[in-house]
Amino acid sequence: MRPIIKVENLSKQYSIGSLHAGYTTFRETLAGAIGMPLRRLRGIKRSSKRELWALEDVSFEVSPGEVVGLIGHNGAGKSTLLKILSRVTESTSGRFELYGRVGSLLEVGTGFHPDLSGRENIFLNGAILGIKRADLKRRFDEIVAFSELEQFIDTPVKYYSSGMYLRLAFSVAVHLDAEILTMDEILAVGDVSFQQKCLNKIHEIRQQGRTILFVSHSMPAITRLCKRVIWLDKGRIVSDGPANEVVNDYLSECWKATAEREWNDSSKAPGNDVVRIRRVRIRTEDGQTTAEADIRRPVGIEMVYEVLQPDQVLTPSFDLFNEQGVHIFAVHDVGERWRREPRPAGRYVSTVWIPGNCLSEGHMLVQASILSYIPITVLHTREPNVVTFQVVDPHEGDSARGDFVGPVPGVVRPLLEWTTDFQEVGSENRHASLEFAGT
Repeated sequence: MRPIIKVENLSKQYSIGSLHAGYTTFRETLAGAIGMPLRRLRGIKRSSKRELWALEDVSFEVSPGEVVGLIGHNGAGKSTLLKILSRVTESTSGRFELYGRVGSLLEVGTGFHPDLSGRENIFLNGAILGIKRADLKRRFDEIVAFSELEQFIDTPVKYYSSGMYLRLAFSVAVHLDAEILTMDEILAVGDVSFQQKCLNKIHEIRQQGRTILFVSHSMPAITRLCKRVIWLDKGRIVSDGPANEVVNDYLSECWKATAEREWNDSSKAPGNDVVRIRRVRIRTEDGQTTAEADIRRPVGIEMVYEVLQPDQVLTPSFDLFNEQGVHIFAVHDVGERWRREPRPAGRYVSTVWIPGNCLSEGHMLVQASILSYIPITVLHTREPNVVTFQVVDPHEGDSARGDFVGPVPGVVRPLLEWTTDFQEVGSENRHASLEFAGT
């Protein structure tokens, strides 16, 4: 199958420090002239020009119907890549091929003329995409209704708020039947209800077989919408592959943590003369180390530690944080076997099990600690961000999400039992009539 997007050795260079002021005052000109001989003697240049490669030798292909996520730090080149593919800016070198019309949703205001009204910008965007005016008129009401801007559609867009810009831009992009959609941080602006509306529409577009390039800093949104992810860093592709794997690698690099951490050298292991942590990992029920946990299945956090001084009452502890830094919970080993019991010297393996359908989806960071509470509280060691893992909520419909496709708020997502009583309308009146007839 021929790819719908083909990018070969694409590069983009920007010059930094090469722009000049629009005008200078007489005082600034005179001061510059007086200082020029002295600067020449000292070999000092008044200004320097630096070159920055926003993209460098980027190559990839996208098949028709794929939804591909682009991730990376700020300045990694994600937005620059979308601008080049949308023909907003030109590349310095390399080439790309697009086999279809491109609908773009880049930063707020891109593609809109500020002095034109919302109505006029809809027709302008349609004309740029080569859509006939008659077709635009037929779809116009649907576009406006989706954007919820009926009251402001004849107002120049320069008076729109950023949220209003986004509403109109998204509505235009998804309703004009472009074969390729490029979307840059559509979830960064707008209220929660419209974000949900956008996500629902993206799922609908995906089912239609249209191709989407999607940039976001929301990793749950990326893994929920995309099966494939491209990770960019400093203008280069670091990784290109399955969404969950690439996102896990990206966050592990960001947080400098993985699903397992081990200290082979006891002297460097976190702890003191009483106890030292030797390993922490995320594990499955069958004992495998995993960086990805199905939201429906139990997941274990395991700590291996060595007690160096006997007769100590020790309590292993874990704290769990999500990717926003929210402290989800703290858990201590309060099992009957070792609670308030002094421990002999030796190696211990303690595992806490988080039940399925408990956590919300997203990335989790684990902090490991060992404390004593008897006879006094002593913190022997605490290792923040020691391991990380991703909770994945699949689309089979048997998790707490059900058939809902949008973002589910909350730091936990329990699958709770529901009971519903049904009573047919009018049944009470019929029952009362039968009782009355019986008397």
